[in-house]
Amino acid sequence: MLTAVETRSVSPVFVGRADELRVLNDALARAVEPAAGEPQALLLGGEAGVGKTRLIEEFEAAALAAGALVVVGGCVEIGADGLPFAPFSAALRALREQLPAEFAAAAAGQEEELARLLPELCEGARRPQSTGGRPGEEAMARLFELTARLLERVAADHTVVMVLEDLHWADASTRHLLSYLFRTLRSGRLVVLASYRADDIHRRHPLRPLLAELDRLRTVRRVELARFSRDEVAHQMAGILAAEPAPKLVDDVFERSDGNAFFVEELAVASHGGTCAALTDSLRDLLLVRVEDLPDDAQKVARLVAEGGSTVEYDLLAAVADLTEDDLIDALRSAVGANILLASPGGDGYRFRHSLVREAVGDDLLPGERSRINRRFATVLEADPTLVASDQRAARLASYWYHAHDAAKALPAVLNASVEARSRHAYAEQLRLLERAMELWDAAPDDVRALLRPVDYTEVYPPCGCDPASTPLRYLDLMAEAAVAGRLCGERERALKITKRALRHLEDEQDALRSAWFWVQRSRLMQSLARGDGWKELATAQDLVRGHAPSEVHAEVFTMVAGWQMLHQPGPESLVAAEQAVEYARMVGASEIELNARLTLGGLVVDTGDIDAGLAEMYAVRDRVTADEVVSVLCRCYINLPSVLEGIGRHRESLALLDEGIKHAQRYGLRESEAWMWTNRSESLYSLGRWDEAVDSASRAVLSAKPRGGAGVRLAYFALARGDMAEAARHHAEAWRHFGTHDSIPQNTLPLARIALGIAAGEGRILDARAEFRRTVGDGLPPGTQRYGWPLVLAAATAEADARGLAIAAPDRDESLHLIRTTAKSLATRVPVWQAYERWVRAELLRAEGHATAEDWLEVLTAISPLERPYDLARVRHRLAEALLSAGAPGSADRDRAAELLRQAAAVGEHLSARPLVEAVTQLAQRARLPLTGSASSTPADPAEELGLTTRERAVLRLVAAGRSNRQIAEELFISPKTASVHVSNILAKLGVAGRGEAAALAHRLGLFAADEESLVAG
Repeated sequence: MLTAVETRSVSPVFVGRADELRVLNDALARAVEPAAGEPQALLLGGEAGVGKTRLIEEFEAAALAAGALVVVGGCVEIGADGLPFAPFSAALRALREQLPAEFAAAAAGQEEELARLLPELCEGARRPQSTGGRPGEEAMARLFELTARLLERVAADHTVVMVLEDLHWADASTRHLLSYLFRTLRSGRLVVLASYRADDIHRRHPLRPLLAELDRLRTVRRVELARFSRDEVAHQMAGILAAEPAPKLVDDVFERSDGNAFFVEELAVASHGGTCAALTDSLRDLLLVRVEDLPDDAQKVARLVAEGGSTVEYDLLAAVADLTEDDLIDALRSAVGANILLASPGGDGYRFRHSLVREAVGDDLLPGERSRINRRFATVLEADPTLVASDQRAARLASYWYHAHDAAKALPAVLNASVEARSRHAYAEQLRLLERAMELWDAAPDDVRALLRPVDYTEVYPPCGCDPASTPLRYLDLMAEAAVAGRLCGERERALKITKRALRHLEDEQDALRSAWFWVQRSRLMQSLARGDGWKELATAQDLVRGHAPSEVHAEVFTMVAGWQMLHQPGPESLVAAEQAVEYARMVGASEIELNARLTLGGLVVDTGDIDAGLAEMYAVRDRVTADEVVSVLCRCYINLPSVLEGIGRHRESLALLDEGIKHAQRYGLRESEAWMWTNRSESLYSLGRWDEAVDSASRAVLSAKPRGGAGVRLAYFALARGDMAEAARHHAEAWRHFGTHDSIPQNTLPLARIALGIAAGEGRILDARAEFRRTVGDGLPPGTQRYGWPLVLAAATAEADARGLAIAAPDRDESLHLIRTTAKSLATRVPVWQAYERWVRAELLRAEGHATAEDWLEVLTAISPLERPYDLARVRHRLAEALLSAGAPGSADRDRAAELLRQAAAVGEHLSARPLVEAVTQLAQRARLPLTGSASSTPADPAEELGLTTRERAVLRLVAAGRSNRQIAEELFISPKTASVHVSNILAKLGVAGRGEAAALAHRLGLFAADEESLVAG
């Protein structure tokens, strides 16, 4: 008899795993630290049967003993499918049961949205609805953000351990939510522990990329369980057998189990019953031994549970088993007593104690037997849907009918499940189900297909037929919905293939509107996949709708065209496209498309110079989408409107709107939109001289993928202004990498060129700076790009002015200045900030030619002063002071005025840590013997002496600045080339620069040599 041992096949003694348990306990301790506690994220991996579950149970016991709440959710496998969000639904349900009041408070106001994870949060039959506008990526992001905030709020006052088991079965939506939580959880006494079966993670397994991604996060710790050693196997066997096993038996079990804890259990039980010698080496045979020893009814129940899913509810099992209640109870008792089945954690169903046994039992089913069991489950569940939880019902019914190989029943069930998945924002599962529906399509009878109705949600795609209530669903409709689902869940390659198939299918139908719709999808996908800028596809769609009666497809196409042209080719054509989009959207009653088009139109009207009209339109859209909670347009509004305001110099107005928009984005859980707002906020704060806040805002934007390019640009600007060329180059490279080269947009390429030019000029590479400017403006700047064009032109003019007198800058100097002037003339000057730029560029060009006067710089100062741009004002004050002091023999009034200007500029530079500006101001004050603080110094400070340069090194540096080689320096100073080389190396070290060009630029900037002196040396 095996009964006594069967009930103890699990060792009562916890064997090994001391280091791994310590890691888990340490994470719990860090989460609850009073001062510095923060959420902890752990991944627990190991092969099947190695002991993950036992380790988790020990950790759960320790956490409970420490006063923590433990909630568990497992990924549910049905056939080969995972249920959307299954582990989170189960864990949140348990959390709600344990802390009902706290959970209700944390979820207050968001119950309808969170009901996508926990349906019981919505009372009665009320289904979750989308919050304004089309469902899409914003809706999914909102759900994820609300989940994160819910957990943080509950864990603020309670220590919570959330265990998510069997991640290898996780659906894509669960994986995405887990990744989001691991990245964004920032507060609360929370530990999230996710386990997975490592031996299942093959090269193409969908969990593999997620594990690689999470490995790169500093906040995530991965724990890998190894197999037991021989001593640990002996210890485990002693616990199971309640006696020390014979060494020979230990050797035999260790060799055959290879240290796998579950195999040790099976072999130990088998050896105790005297059957060890009869066991084959086949893994499945080993796993099936105790199942085959069960009574027939218990074996039947085991087979049903193996095919019914990870957990099968008792009532469902009773209806499917076709046994009397007493016989079913006896069968379950036998299976539980043999440690084959366990009661589920909620106590309302049964599951296999180990998934390996479940897989072995499932694999042992005959093909006809498997289909029959699935048909039985489907028939019973269809007759009484209340037998399973509402959030699992549609998906399980679809899976049962599919695996029953009944296309007539499976196709409608799969489509219903896809609608359910979409309503929960589980777009990856929706795509998988729609692909399964396409697979079943031809096998389903015509009369079944005739009863199907058009798809649930495809944006503005026109379903095939005029009356959706009476027109059957078509295969093309399925492809349309699958294309949208693929785009929303990030499976863009699959979506692109679907659109290609659909367009091929439409070649024979001459259906212009549907073809145009699919071309719009291809445009979006091509841009997302970095395959191109998407214009070819949009132009095709535009041609297709031309000449047809107005429709939502027209409105969508024109809106997309206007938006594309606004970013890529702003000008009259984009304005016409935006006006068309608004007109068509109004004609067909497409309110959301109309709002998007009006927002684009308002920005384009501002670019034409009608500032008030354009802003009025954008503010009207803002008011409408805020009142109606059209979330997708609302967030775009709070990105575009502040950006336009910033571009015309209304920095404070922009900042106020961004702060308002960030609150909306946080309320709706739209972190991607929020990140764009942080980037724009950084720009406005930069203009206002609040640089520490600006850097913080840009750093927040870096947390999300898409806005990283914009954040990189902002951070590069700060590094440039503070003289850190290496840091500026790093941020420039990062921004370039995120923007990519497949889709050149002026709002990206012009700031990147401005940074590259600034780095080159700052390192003394004036020729590289010129080349960057020529490359960028060679074909002229597009109309409407003055916001980005003026800073670029100013940077080029400043670089030329700073390089005046350098021998290396002489070639092609006149052509470069002419190009700068020509480019400046092409830029609009309709608002004060652009007018100030125009005057500033003109003054810098005069400085580059040696003709700038104090009157020129006073004109710039007058234009800049009202704009609330303290850094720009400080730079102009420095130049005006320089001009006052350079005008022959300045009188005392000019000197006093220059001193005050320099003091003001120095104060701003020091406050902003703008080192190059502070150095330039300080050097000018020293040369002019003007005090920046206190009384005047009796003797001027010599910059060369302050740098520690000897007389000889100063002479060498003068020749380096003139572009001389070491050999030429040696000849002129009557020293050897080797000595000249030593002097140059010492000079570079003392100046703290990397090369000769940078040394020359620094010497020029510090005014170490008079311009006529440099020209004389240069010959």
